[in-house]
Amino acid sequence: MFGIYLKRELGRRKKAALVIAMGLALGIALVITVNSVSAGMNQAQDKVLKSLYGLGTDMTVTKAQSAPKAGSSQGPSFKFGATSSSSSSQSSDRVNTQGGQALASSLVTKVAGQKGVASAVGALTLNVTKVDGSFTQGKAKSSTTSGSSSGSQQGGPGGGTGNSGSGQPQVQGGGANFNVNSYSVAGIDVTNQALGPLSTSKITTGKTFTTAQTNAKVAVISASYAKSKKYKVGSTFSISGTKFTVIGIATPNSSESTVDVYLPLKQAQTLGDSKNKVTTIYVKATDSQQISAVKSTIQKNISGTTVTTSADLASTVSGSLSTASNLATSVGKWLSIAVLIAAFLVAALLTSSAVSRRVREFGTLKALGWPSRKVTRQVVGESMVNGLIGGALGIALGLVAAYTVTAISPKLTAQLGSTSTGGGMGGGPGGGQGGPGRQAASNTLEIALNAPVSLTTIALAVGLAVTGGLIAGAMGGWRASRMRPADALRSVS
Repeated sequence: MFGIYLKRELGRRKKAALVIAMGLALGIALVITVNSVSAGMNQAQDKVLKSLYGLGTDMTVTKAQSAPKAGSSQGPSFKFGATSSSSSSQSSDRVNTQGGQALASSLVTKVAGQKGVASAVGALTLNVTKVDGSFTQGKAKSSTTSGSSSGSQQGGPGGGTGNSGSGQPQVQGGGANFNVNSYSVAGIDVTNQALGPLSTSKITTGKTFTTAQTNAKVAVISASYAKSKKYKVGSTFSISGTKFTVIGIATPNSSESTVDVYLPLKQAQTLGDSKNKVTTIYVKATDSQQISAVKSTIQKNISGTTVTTSADLASTVSGSLSTASNLATSVGKWLSIAVLIAAFLVAALLTSSAVSRRVREFGTLKALGWPSRKVTRQVVGESMVNGLIGGALGIALGLVAAYTVTAISPKLTAQLGSTSTGGGMGGGPGGGQGGPGRQAASNTLEIALNAPVSLTTIALAVGLAVTGGLIAGAMGGWRASRMRPADALRSVS
């Protein structure tokens, strides 16, 4: 009897049922859209953080760069030998450590032994500045160039070239011209590549390091740097007279690579004259919920270091991605709640109004012996069906909206700023973006926004549909339960 009556009444009131269902559908669709866009924002932020931080990395340990002594040169210096020839071309490399003050390699083991730490690896970040000088007509004195040359300290793939400014060599009776090219190098622990700078990239050509290549003269280079230098697997290049062979080309999983060349840690330590030193320790916690506690433990037990978590790095991200994320999590959340409350209220009022127009029907049923609970059950049943219909329509609309956002994939920008210490994740392997001595660096990345819809979101939508039906049914049932058979007689007259 319940099912037959329910089907007949819903068929008679299709328009009213559709209005109630559409009100719930709009609220549910907005909730799905906001949730999916927020999830897309979180994924985009994760990509940005992982591009600097390292896949699987929960925090980094660094040491702030100490202030230079008074009167000391902060720029690189290059030495060119004297020559009496009318024309001479010479080349010199300058290798500087980047990303903060060097730490003893033994600290990696100490950090790994702290409570809550699953694993830790060390990395050494270098900036290599190559100067190619051309000297013509005159006897050049043995001289040293110091300081940054104008336009030369460009980081990233390929670096930059330009004529020097005040750092030009002294030449008697002739002229001098030289180009400067700067690029970043990261020395990594080849025995644990799942943590650290290389973990954010995948090898697309060639192969990665083997655990036996801890001190081999081999290199993996980023795809963008390989393209700018026309390097391929098997190509060779030299740094400070040491020749390296390219064994693999790495493509970053997201955004652009902030490291141009990856070397075994021991080779990088030799080049940087930093034996048994690292600039960054990458740490993975045993439990992501205990990151703050692990950070406090490391800071307490290992003095003089700076521990930077993903939350710390996230605070340095600005740009349209950060703005949109804040809007989605604040304005979007409260807007969806407000619309959902309004949808529930409208559904309840429309259901109550519909019950009021059925005075004769419910009064007659009571006169025939129907108890109030049976009338209430009938109204609640109709409201539940309306709620489920609204939920289905809302899920469909929400999926369409999420798919539209994903199909359009609007571009958001993320401005990445380094941490105030000059170390940490922002000043880690990406530290080569600036020239030697430059600790604060920033980089702008473009991220395509997606709007993934999870099963949890769908389950939430179904729960909201049921809740909306129950609220509307409760309101209508309460109204119906207060009717008396006499109301039906009065409505006839």
